[in-house]
Amino acid sequence: MKHSYDCVIVGGGPAGMAAAVALGKLGVRDILLLERNERLGGILNQCIHAGFGLSYFGETLTGPEYARALERDFALLGADCALGAMVLEIARSRIVKVMSRAEGYREIAAGAVIVATGCRERTRENLEIPGTRPAGVFTAGQAQNLVNLRGYAIGHRVLIQGSGDIGLIMARRLSIEGSEVVGVFERLPYLSGLVRNKVQCLDHFGIPLAFRSQVCEIAGRGRVEGAWVERLDESLAPIPGTREFHACDAVLFSVGLIPEVDILKGAGLVAARAGTVEVNSHFEADGTGIFVCGNALHIH
Repeated sequence: MKHSYDCVIVGGGPAGMAAAVALGKLGVRDILLLERNERLGGILNQCIHAGFGLSYFGETLTGPEYARALERDFALLGADCALGAMVLEIARSRIVKVMSRAEGYREIAAGAVIVATGCRERTRENLEIPGTRPAGVFTAGQAQNLVNLRGYAIGHRVLIQGSGDIGLIMARRLSIEGSEVVGVFERLPYLSGLVRNKVQCLDHFGIPLAFRSQVCEIAGRGRVEGAWVERLDESLAPIPGTREFHACDAVLFSVGLIPEVDILKGAGLVAARAGTVEVNSHFEADGTGIFVCGNALHIH
């Protein structure tokens, strides 16, 4: 890594690599791409199902295939890339503070910064669901990582809260891996994910879906033993007397995503309540030369 670049891109997922490729087409070559993991591709690496790349590459690809195609385009730029590099903070003056195993702590000056850090999942704690704190409680993306990338079996009998796409896809994946999915419970009166995912991931595998239903308590000590689910009325308030216990040894939460922009708090660019960054029509934050793209800007 040099001490300064025309552009520093934070995040080596699809948005970060695509931003670098777009800059290359405009003639910008003095680029540094920073990625905290040891491989480019971001969340795509664990999304082993097909359905990516149709609009961008004109063919249907799995997540890893899509990531490798973007990585090949990025490699042609000859831009600098640092893996295992964690960005700690981005100053309003476009000083990027980064820590890496290879080079330790560095401060890098950038003519422009593109934030492509993606998003994080809402957890059980975000929902404030009471009960014990046993092993076997996961977010859907965490479970996807454990099953698809690390080869772990996360449970024999699994309950899923939330009908987001990751939760629906994991219901299918777990069924293929031999787990029993007791049901998907959605607190809203409608599906959160795509209808095609409901058909392909739930209907084709006989997995039940219940609307206006939510996990209200988790039971178990060393390991999840089950979860209580309650029904909700039209105003989404709990209906007394509707609590029902479902025996399971794992609970997954697929209850929404939050843009990951905490590294911009030091620059005063993160809205206190919304936790997002306001940008202009050029995706620039407050005229700072700091730009935001991908899921860090808006959850797609």
